[in-house]
Amino acid sequence: MSTIAAISTPNAVGGIAVIRISGPDALTVAERVFTPANGKPVSAMAGYTCAYGTVRDQAGNPLDDVVLTVFRAPHSYTGEDTAELSCHGGLFLSRQVLRLCFAAGAEPAGPGEFTKRAFLAGKLSLTQAESVMDLISARGDAELRCARSLREGAVFRRIHACTDRLVELLSDLAAWADYPEEDIPSVEPENLCAALTGLQEELSAVAATYDYGRILREGINTVIVGRPNVGKSTLMNRLSGFERSIVTDVAGTTRDVVEESVRLGDLTLRLSDTAGLRDTVDRVEQIGVEIAYRRLEDAELVLAVFDSTSPLQPQDQELMNRIGNRRAVAVCNKSDAGALLDMQEIARHFDYVIPLSAKTGEGMEKLSDALHALFLADAPDPQAGILSNERQKHCVMAALEQLSAAISAVRAGEPLDCVTVLLEDGADVLLELTGERATEAVVGQVFARFCVGK
Repeated sequence: MSTIAAISTPNAVGGIAVIRISGPDALTVAERVFTPANGKPVSAMAGYTCAYGTVRDQAGNPLDDVVLTVFRAPHSYTGEDTAELSCHGGLFLSRQVLRLCFAAGAEPAGPGEFTKRAFLAGKLSLTQAESVMDLISARGDAELRCARSLREGAVFRRIHACTDRLVELLSDLAAWADYPEEDIPSVEPENLCAALTGLQEELSAVAATYDYGRILREGINTVIVGRPNVGKSTLMNRLSGFERSIVTDVAGTTRDVVEESVRLGDLTLRLSDTAGLRDTVDRVEQIGVEIAYRRLEDAELVLAVFDSTSPLQPQDQELMNRIGNRRAVAVCNKSDAGALLDMQEIARHFDYVIPLSAKTGEGMEKLSDALHALFLADAPDPQAGILSNERQKHCVMAALEQLSAAISAVRAGEPLDCVTVLLEDGADVLLELTGERATEAVVGQVFARFCVGK
């Protein structure tokens, strides 16, 4: 296997930059570019030790003072000999050091290649490897807890337990079919169905964790809707923390969709501020209203804004009827200026009715509490294992499909050989999920989203 190198710190100016080298010749490459201050050769350094010294260019001129850290195989992140050069964090300087490593025999690392080598060396399962980018991209405590849980093997253990139970059932079927002359208890269809149903329930519970993980990772598609001048844009600006939408007293100011992602506690809201809902002869505004209704249809969360200083209007009633059973919060804006709104009528349509002033910020904490109750009240325990991406969910759903087919086959009295084939396919996709039996294409798919240097 080749020796690879890359800058593992962000592509930006900082206090230090780290150039990571990994592979059979990692220490040789480091020795060619690094001169220790103590005069001892790099090849003599023990693992988990550091040395201060100088990186010199190809002409022998000092380039920078650096610290070299050595990790000996197999006790390194990749399982290979690894050297890390910590230099000053200038963009030009760090790239010059990296070029020297290439000139000394290293090859450029591909996206995620260090973590990929850790997986291939058995240092990480595939789900643990996927957690690395989740850790890097975590934007809040909940995301970080889920990523840490994945990194610590929670999903692997949960899926592995299901796979073990499935393999055990396959062993019973194989023994009974292959050794009919032996005194092996027959496989009773009723007991087999009960075991498969229990396994199906456990995998269904695992699959149900995906939406929670997706919400934390991708955010919630949120639309702010209401008739003109109820304060939608003011609410958008309050949530965003700056003037993202134009606010005026003129009805119909917002015609196109204004978008912004904001953090609210542990939630990310992918906000869309839309045109005011009303009948209008202005063709441009009509298009804006049509888009607003389409966004309403596609939204995961609706923030329906009403004017507390005004009685309910026909447009308000139409909005409430259109929302139906969607996850929604009624935001009764301008609560600091009056109370003419029929709150009882609104409460008939919404589980959460929040009086607030988008202008002053009063009531925003109650809005945050309502959203957390909507999306996080029944959140699964991250320590139990939460699916973090579409690949993992696809594998679980494929296994569930095979289990469902196997249960139907048993109940229909199909030969147990047919059931065995279905269960083997189910076991294969679970092994693919954990990486215990992953194809090169699957491994490539996992690491394609990684950054270079990790």
